[in-house]
Amino acid sequence: MAMITITTSSHLSIIPSFSFHHHHSSSLNFPILTRRTTTSLFTSTPISTRRLPLPLLASSSGGNGGGISGGGGGGGGGGGGEEEGDAGERNKSEAVLALVEAGRSLDSLPKDIAAAIEAGKLPGSIVRRYLELEKSAFFRWLLQFGGFKERLLADDLFLTKVAIECGVGIFTKTAAEYEKRREKFTKELDFVFADVVMAIIADFMLVWLPAPTVSLRPPLAISAGRVSKFFYSCPDNAFQVALAGTSYSFLQRIGAILRNGAKLFAVGTSASLVGTGVTNLLINARKAIDKSFAGEAEDVPILSTSVAYGVYMAVSSNLRYQVLAGVIEQRILEPLLHQHKLLLSAICFVVRTGNTFLGSLMWVDYARWVGIQKIRE
Repeated sequence: MAMITITTSSHLSIIPSFSFHHHHSSSLNFPILTRRTTTSLFTSTPISTRRLPLPLLASSSGGNGGGISGGGGGGGGGGGGEEEGDAGERNKSEAVLALVEAGRSLDSLPKDIAAAIEAGKLPGSIVRRYLELEKSAFFRWLLQFGGFKERLLADDLFLTKVAIECGVGIFTKTAAEYEKRREKFTKELDFVFADVVMAIIADFMLVWLPAPTVSLRPPLAISAGRVSKFFYSCPDNAFQVALAGTSYSFLQRIGAILRNGAKLFAVGTSASLVGTGVTNLLINARKAIDKSFAGEAEDVPILSTSVAYGVYMAVSSNLRYQVLAGVIEQRILEPLLHQHKLLLSAICFVVRTGNTFLGSLMWVDYARWVGIQKIRE
């Protein structure tokens, strides 16, 4: 056995072990490619561009910490095969280098992140993003929640998009309502109020559900049914870019649309129940105060409106936001403007504002088409 100690500027020691046994050891071995030629202290054999199993030792001021017990890793969630297996090995190598650069070890990471690195599911770029987010106290708090963690790792502007969507929601939806109703706007304020309330409640979920994610979820139990396993393996966004070592089939991407559609139907129906319920309370209160208003106003049909809004969310909103997040933002805008975050945020603001306004116009037409809202003369 030849022993070499490489000391980085952060005093993290990495000890390559030239063992070729196939049994598992107490250390987690990460194969990496050395980038410069080094001569062994005990042999004259140069070590250059060779795969070396590296146990990543815990780095702390107090000493070594402990090794992480590990197995063979894997291709990272998609289909198997040599190509994905190699991608998983590359991911592990990149992740180890990212941790070395930051002076961190697997022991210092949350269990789900460490397990994903061990499985070869996280490339170095995602590990670096996690370490960067962790520097902020606010983001460090958000990263405690699995849903936020998976979305922030996939898109560091996720919270910006949430703020855009919710911040402009009231203004754009009210403007769209006025554009469609014009001189009837004041007569149909009850409809307007119901639409705006429903939209605000749903805005957050419209960003949350179709957002691309980095999956950190553990595998389902073996006893789970085929349908559960299928939808569990689907991406959160049908069009999202798959990380190296991961792949999604066409059926899995279709499954993402169906699964999010079902969730958005539930969200839309629930939001509409709240919105129309509040609207009816206000209408009845106004009738009690203003007797002349009693002949003009009518209660909004709660059940039919709620179901109709749920269907609208499952179809129109689902498809629009899947395309917006997975195609326009992740595949087009982010690669072009990755180094210009301010400009990227500004363009996302314009695109999302336009999409919200378009959705409001489509809802008014749809509501009138299905008969839950009628034009008042």
